Amino acid sequence: MLNLSYVLPLLFGSSSSTASGEAGRTSPIFTILMMVALFAVMYFVMIRPQRKKQKEEQDMRDSIQIGDEITTIGGIMGRVVTVKDDSLVIETGSDRIKMKVTRWSIQANNTAQERMEKEKEAMRKAQEAEKEAKKQAKKGGRKERTEKNAEIEKTAEPQEEPKE
Repeated sequence: MLNLSYVLPLLFGSSSSTASGEAGRTSPIFTILMMVALFAVMYFVMIRPQRKKQKEEQDMRDSIQIGDEITTIGGIMGRVVTVKDDSLVIETGSDRIKMKVTRWSIQANNTAQERMEKEKEAMRKAQEAEKEAKKQAKKGGRKERTEKNAEIEKTAEPQEEPKE
């Protein structure tokens, strides 16, 4: 069996060593554990969300198709005419001016955002309709129960026997 009186001073520094002049020293294991904990917090707070956002942006840029409305980092809005490996040709304005831009310069795919908003709205309406249907079913179920209870009570009433 492991005796904690030997392990704890190794992890957190010796409490009995204060008399020997080691009051300010901490265990190297404790220091390493603190550094690992600090790195873990930094990873989950800063690095992981940034990588997730970069991945979403890259997926958006890779999913651009001909006919999509896009906005570039510079604020130029246009419709995609041609898609190549690392560049796109977009049409801007009513004059149909064509511009060649790189994929990394695309900030937003407006067509995909509109589709997503419409899908979210449709899902929200479907959920509301489902909730309403459940409410109606509960109300209908209560009516049925009360009607069944009334039928049971009628059959349970003592019937008058004919007097002779």
